[in-house]
Amino acid sequence: MTETTDYAVPRSWLFAPGDSDKKMAKATDGPADAVIFDLEDAVSEEEKSNARNKISEFLKAQPEAARARLWVRVNPLDGPHTLTDLAAVMPGKPGGIMLPKAYGRADVELLDHYLCALEVANGIPQGVTKVIVLVTETADGMFTTGSYKDAPRVIAMTWGAEDLADAIGASENRNPDGSYGFTYELARSLCVLGAGAAGVAAIETIQGDFKDLEGLKKRAEKVRRDGYRGMLAIHPAQVEVINQAFTPSEEELAAAQEIVDLFAANPGVGTIGYKGAMLDRPHLARAQALLAQAGRS
Repeated sequence: MTETTDYAVPRSWLFAPGDSDKKMAKATDGPADAVIFDLEDAVSEEEKSNARNKISEFLKAQPEAARARLWVRVNPLDGPHTLTDLAAVMPGKPGGIMLPKAYGRADVELLDHYLCALEVANGIPQGVTKVIVLVTETADGMFTTGSYKDAPRVIAMTWGAEDLADAIGASENRNPDGSYGFTYELARSLCVLGAGAAGVAAIETIQGDFKDLEGLKKRAEKVRRDGYRGMLAIHPAQVEVINQAFTPSEEELAAAQEIVDLFAANPGVGTIGYKGAMLDRPHLARAQALLAQAGRS
Protein backbone atom coordinates (compact mmCIF):
# COMPACT_ATOMS: atom_id res chain seq x y z
CA MET A 1 0.00 0.00 0.00
CA THR A 2 1.18 3.51 -0.81
CA GLU A 3 2.23 5.48 2.25
CA THR A 4 0.98 8.96 3.02
CA THR A 5 2.84 11.59 1.01
CA ASP A 6 5.37 13.88 2.64
CA TYR A 7 3.60 16.82 1.01
CA ALA A 8 1.50 18.89 3.40
CA VAL A 9 -1.45 18.74 0.99
CA PRO A 10 -1.97 15.91 -1.51
CA ARG A 11 -1.06 16.60 -5.12
CA SER A 12 -3.28 13.88 -6.61
CA TRP A 13 -6.81 13.10 -5.38
CA LEU A 14 -8.16 9.95 -7.05
CA PHE A 15 -11.87 9.14 -6.99
CA ALA A 16 -13.03 5.54 -6.59
CA PRO A 17 -16.72 4.55 -6.55
CA GLY A 18 -17.79 3.42 -3.11
CA ASP A 19 -19.87 0.53 -4.43
CA SER A 20 -16.85 -1.28 -5.92
CA ASP A 21 -14.42 -3.10 -3.63
CA LYS A 22 -12.18 -3.79 -6.62
CA LYS A 23 -11.87 -0.14 -7.65
CA MET A 24 -11.37 1.05 -4.08
CA ALA A 25 -8.59 -1.51 -3.61
CA LYS A 26 -6.92 -0.59 -6.90
CA ALA A 27 -7.00 3.12 -6.05
CA THR A 28 -5.67 2.50 -2.54
CA ASP A 29 -2.80 0.35 -3.79
CA GLY A 30 -1.74 2.96 -6.35
CA PRO A 31 0.43 6.08 -6.09
CA ALA A 32 -2.31 8.67 -5.45
CA ASP A 33 -1.52 10.98 -2.56
CA ALA A 34 -5.19 10.86 -1.56
CA VAL A 35 -7.99 8.49 -2.51
CA ILE A 36 -11.62 9.63 -2.35
CA PHE A 37 -14.24 6.91 -1.96
CA ASP A 38 -17.31 8.37 -3.61
CA LEU A 39 -20.85 8.17 -2.23
CA GLU A 40 -22.23 10.91 -4.44
CA ASP A 41 -22.14 11.05 -8.24
CA ALA A 42 -20.54 7.65 -8.81
CA VAL A 43 -23.22 5.79 -6.85
CA SER A 44 -26.89 5.45 -7.81
CA GLU A 45 -29.66 6.10 -5.31
CA GLU A 46 -30.39 2.39 -5.11
CA GLU A 47 -26.76 1.54 -4.28
CA LYS A 48 -25.98 4.23 -1.70
CA SER A 49 -26.75 2.05 1.33
CA ASN A 50 -24.63 -0.76 -0.07
CA ALA A 51 -21.79 1.66 -0.87
CA ARG A 52 -21.81 3.05 2.68
CA ASN A 53 -21.37 -0.44 4.07
CA LYS A 54 -18.62 -1.28 1.58
CA ILE A 55 -16.66 1.88 2.38
CA SER A 56 -17.01 1.36 6.11
CA GLU A 57 -15.78 -2.22 5.94
CA PHE A 58 -12.97 -1.31 3.55
CA LEU A 59 -11.71 1.45 5.84
CA LYS A 60 -11.81 -0.79 8.90
CA ALA A 61 -9.73 -3.41 7.05
CA GLN A 62 -6.87 -0.92 6.43
CA PRO A 63 -4.07 -0.28 8.92
CA GLU A 64 -5.09 2.74 10.95
CA ALA A 65 -1.94 4.68 10.02
CA ALA A 66 -2.75 4.26 6.32
CA ARG A 67 -6.21 5.82 6.54
CA ALA A 68 -4.93 9.41 6.55
CA ARG A 69 -4.89 9.33 2.74
CA LEU A 70 -8.32 7.68 2.44
CA TRP A 71 -11.13 10.23 2.14
CA VAL A 72 -14.87 9.96 1.52
CA ARG A 73 -17.05 12.19 -0.63
CA VAL A 74 -20.42 12.31 1.08
CA ASN A 75 -23.65 13.50 -0.47
CA PRO A 76 -24.53 17.22 -0.33
CA LEU A 77 -26.03 18.75 2.78
CA ASP A 78 -29.17 19.92 0.98
CA GLY A 79 -30.17 16.31 0.34
CA PRO A 80 -31.29 13.45 2.60
CA HIS A 81 -28.10 11.40 2.78
CA THR A 82 -25.25 13.34 4.39
CA LEU A 83 -25.72 12.46 8.03
CA THR A 84 -26.40 8.82 7.18
CA ASP A 85 -23.23 8.77 5.07
CA LEU A 86 -21.16 10.19 7.91
CA ALA A 87 -22.62 7.86 10.54
CA ALA A 88 -21.74 4.89 8.33
CA VAL A 89 -18.17 5.81 7.39
CA MET A 90 -16.81 7.58 10.48
CA PRO A 91 -16.33 4.33 12.46
CA GLY A 92 -13.74 3.50 9.78
CA LYS A 93 -11.78 6.67 10.69
CA PRO A 94 -11.23 8.16 7.21
CA GLY A 95 -8.56 10.82 6.85
CA GLY A 96 -11.03 13.36 5.57
CA ILE A 97 -14.37 14.24 4.05
CA MET A 98 -15.09 15.91 0.73
CA LEU A 99 -18.17 18.13 0.91
CA PRO A 100 -19.84 18.64 -2.49
CA LYS A 101 -22.20 21.40 -3.60
CA ALA A 102 -21.31 23.73 -0.74
CA TYR A 103 -23.31 26.94 -0.55
CA GLY A 104 -20.81 28.67 1.74
CA ARG A 105 -19.08 28.67 5.10
CA ALA A 106 -22.24 27.73 7.02
CA ASP A 107 -22.20 24.31 5.35
CA VAL A 108 -18.67 23.64 6.61
CA GLU A 109 -19.66 24.73 10.11
CA LEU A 110 -22.63 22.34 10.06
CA LEU A 111 -20.38 19.54 8.81
CA ASP A 112 -17.96 20.33 11.63
CA HIS A 113 -20.76 19.90 14.20
CA TYR A 114 -21.60 16.50 12.75
CA LEU A 115 -17.96 15.42 12.69
CA CYS A 116 -17.30 16.57 16.26
CA ALA A 117 -20.11 14.37 17.54
CA LEU A 118 -19.11 11.40 15.41
CA GLU A 119 -15.46 11.67 16.40
CA VAL A 120 -16.45 11.49 20.07
CA ALA A 121 -18.76 8.56 19.40
CA ASN A 122 -16.02 6.63 17.59
CA GLY A 123 -13.02 7.40 19.80
CA ILE A 124 -11.41 9.68 17.23
CA PRO A 125 -9.35 12.65 18.45
CA GLN A 126 -11.27 15.88 18.03
CA GLY A 127 -10.61 17.75 14.81
CA VAL A 128 -8.36 15.24 13.05
CA THR A 129 -10.87 14.53 10.26
CA LYS A 130 -10.04 17.09 7.58
CA VAL A 131 -12.30 18.60 4.92
CA ILE A 132 -11.97 19.56 1.26
CA VAL A 133 -14.84 21.67 -0.09
CA LEU A 134 -16.30 21.76 -3.60
CA VAL A 135 -17.10 25.46 -3.74
CA THR A 136 -18.49 26.25 -7.22
CA GLU A 137 -21.04 23.53 -7.96
CA THR A 138 -23.99 25.79 -7.11
CA ALA A 139 -24.77 29.30 -8.31
CA ASP A 140 -24.95 30.44 -4.68
CA GLY A 141 -21.55 28.94 -3.97
CA MET A 142 -19.93 31.10 -6.64
CA PHE A 143 -20.67 34.15 -4.50
CA THR A 144 -19.28 32.70 -1.25
CA THR A 145 -15.87 31.38 -2.30
CA GLY A 146 -14.21 34.05 -0.17
CA SER A 147 -16.03 33.05 3.02
CA TYR A 148 -13.88 30.12 4.17
CA LYS A 149 -11.12 31.86 6.11
CA ASP A 150 -10.65 30.02 9.42
CA ALA A 151 -13.46 27.61 8.53
CA PRO A 152 -13.07 24.51 10.73
CA ARG A 153 -11.17 21.52 9.34
CA VAL A 154 -10.79 22.87 5.80
CA ILE A 155 -7.37 22.19 4.26
CA ALA A 156 -8.31 22.54 0.59
CA MET A 157 -10.89 23.91 -1.81
CA THR A 158 -11.75 22.64 -5.26
CA TRP A 159 -14.22 23.48 -7.97
CA GLY A 160 -16.52 21.79 -10.43
CA ALA A 161 -17.90 22.68 -13.85
CA GLU A 162 -20.48 19.99 -14.58
CA ASP A 163 -22.82 20.57 -11.65
CA LEU A 164 -22.43 24.32 -12.07
CA ALA A 165 -23.64 24.04 -15.65
CA ASP A 166 -26.68 22.10 -14.42
CA ALA A 167 -27.31 24.65 -11.66
CA ILE A 168 -27.51 27.57 -14.09
CA GLY A 169 -29.32 25.74 -16.88
CA ALA A 170 -26.43 25.80 -19.34
CA SER A 171 -26.45 23.34 -22.22
CA GLU A 172 -22.63 23.30 -22.43
CA ASN A 173 -19.68 24.49 -20.38
CA ARG A 174 -17.04 24.36 -23.14
CA ASN A 175 -16.12 26.64 -26.01
CA PRO A 176 -15.90 25.19 -29.55
CA ASP A 177 -12.13 24.74 -29.11
CA GLY A 178 -12.65 22.62 -25.97
CA SER A 179 -11.64 25.27 -23.44
CA TYR A 180 -13.95 26.20 -20.58
CA GLY A 181 -16.40 29.03 -21.13
CA PHE A 182 -16.04 32.30 -19.26
CA THR A 183 -18.32 31.34 -16.35
CA TYR A 184 -16.29 28.20 -15.65
CA GLU A 185 -12.93 29.95 -15.93
CA LEU A 186 -14.41 32.44 -13.46
CA ALA A 187 -15.22 29.50 -11.16
CA ARG A 188 -11.62 28.32 -11.41
CA SER A 189 -10.36 31.82 -10.57
CA LEU A 190 -12.77 32.24 -7.66
CA CYS A 191 -11.66 28.91 -6.24
CA VAL A 192 -7.96 29.81 -6.23
CA LEU A 193 -8.73 33.27 -4.86
CA GLY A 194 -10.97 31.84 -2.15
CA ALA A 195 -8.33 29.30 -1.21
CA GLY A 196 -5.72 32.04 -1.05
CA ALA A 197 -7.95 34.13 1.20
CA ALA A 198 -8.55 31.12 3.44
CA GLY A 199 -4.88 30.11 3.51
CA VAL A 200 -5.63 26.61 2.19
CA ALA A 201 -4.68 24.70 -0.95
CA ALA A 202 -6.53 25.12 -4.24
CA ILE A 203 -7.12 21.82 -6.03
CA GLU A 204 -7.92 21.72 -9.75
CA THR A 205 -11.03 19.91 -10.95
CA ILE A 206 -11.05 16.68 -12.97
CA GLN A 207 -10.12 16.12 -16.60
CA GLY A 208 -12.84 13.91 -18.05
CA ASP A 209 -10.78 12.57 -20.97
CA PHE A 210 -8.52 10.22 -19.00
CA LYS A 211 -6.75 9.02 -22.14
CA ASP A 212 -5.38 12.47 -23.02
CA LEU A 213 -2.36 12.37 -20.73
CA GLU A 214 -0.40 14.96 -22.70
CA GLY A 215 -3.32 17.39 -22.41
CA LEU A 216 -3.55 16.58 -18.71
CA LYS A 217 0.16 17.33 -18.27
CA LYS A 218 -0.14 20.74 -19.95
CA ARG A 219 -3.25 21.65 -17.99
CA ALA A 220 -1.80 20.56 -14.65
CA GLU A 221 1.41 22.49 -15.24
CA LYS A 222 -0.59 25.56 -16.26
CA VAL A 223 -2.87 25.60 -13.21
CA ARG A 224 0.10 24.97 -10.92
CA ARG A 225 1.65 28.18 -12.28
CA ASP A 226 -1.67 29.87 -11.51
CA GLY A 227 -1.52 28.85 -7.86
CA TYR A 228 -3.16 25.42 -7.72
CA ARG A 229 -1.45 22.81 -5.55
CA GLY A 230 -3.03 19.58 -6.77
CA MET A 231 -5.69 18.07 -9.00
CA LEU A 232 -8.60 15.64 -8.86
CA ALA A 233 -8.34 12.44 -10.91
CA ILE A 234 -10.97 10.03 -12.19
CA HIS A 235 -8.64 7.29 -13.46
CA PRO A 236 -5.46 5.69 -12.07
CA ALA A 237 -3.60 6.50 -15.30
CA GLN A 238 -3.86 10.20 -14.48
CA VAL A 239 -2.20 10.00 -11.08
CA GLU A 240 1.49 9.82 -12.03
CA VAL A 241 1.07 12.71 -14.48
CA ILE A 242 -0.55 14.84 -11.78
CA ASN A 243 2.06 13.93 -9.18
CA GLN A 244 4.87 14.88 -11.51
CA ALA A 245 3.24 18.13 -12.64
CA PHE A 246 2.73 19.31 -9.06
CA THR A 247 6.17 18.26 -7.84
CA PRO A 248 8.69 21.12 -8.00
CA SER A 249 11.76 20.17 -9.99
CA GLU A 250 15.22 20.12 -8.41
CA GLU A 251 16.08 23.15 -10.53
CA GLU A 252 13.08 25.07 -9.19
CA LEU A 253 13.91 24.11 -5.62
CA ALA A 254 17.56 25.06 -6.04
CA ALA A 255 16.59 28.47 -7.43
CA ALA A 256 14.13 29.01 -4.59
CA GLN A 257 16.74 28.07 -2.01
CA GLU A 258 19.20 30.46 -3.62
CA ILE A 259 16.70 33.30 -3.28
CA VAL A 260 15.98 32.43 0.36
CA ASP A 261 19.71 32.26 1.13
CA LEU A 262 20.33 35.55 -0.65
CA PHE A 263 17.79 37.40 1.48
CA ALA A 264 19.04 35.65 4.61
CA ALA A 265 22.55 36.88 3.86
CA ASN A 266 21.24 40.44 3.48
CA PRO A 267 18.82 40.91 6.37
CA GLY A 268 16.63 43.98 6.38
CA VAL A 269 16.80 44.71 2.66
CA GLY A 270 13.58 45.22 0.71
CA THR A 271 14.99 44.57 -2.75
CA ILE A 272 18.08 42.81 -3.94
CA GLY A 273 19.79 42.19 -7.28
CA TYR A 274 19.70 38.64 -8.63
CA LYS A 275 20.90 37.48 -12.06
CA GLY A 276 20.29 40.84 -13.69
CA ALA A 277 16.87 41.41 -12.12
CA MET A 278 15.57 43.01 -8.95
CA LEU A 279 13.86 40.79 -6.41
CA ASP A 280 11.60 42.03 -3.63
CA ARG A 281 9.76 40.46 -0.71
CA PRO A 282 7.01 38.80 -2.80
CA HIS A 283 9.74 36.87 -4.65
CA LEU A 284 11.08 35.70 -1.29
CA ALA A 285 7.60 34.67 -0.14
CA ARG A 286 7.05 32.61 -3.30
CA ALA A 287 10.43 30.93 -2.91
CA GLN A 288 9.66 30.06 0.71
CA ALA A 289 6.22 28.72 -0.26
CA LEU A 290 7.73 26.50 -2.95
CA LEU A 291 10.23 25.02 -0.48
CA ALA A 292 7.45 24.50 2.06
CA GLN A 293 5.33 22.76 -0.56
CA ALA A 294 8.13 20.24 -1.04
CA GLY A 295 8.71 19.86 2.70
CA ARG A 296 11.99 21.78 2.60
CA SER A 297 11.09 24.89 4.59
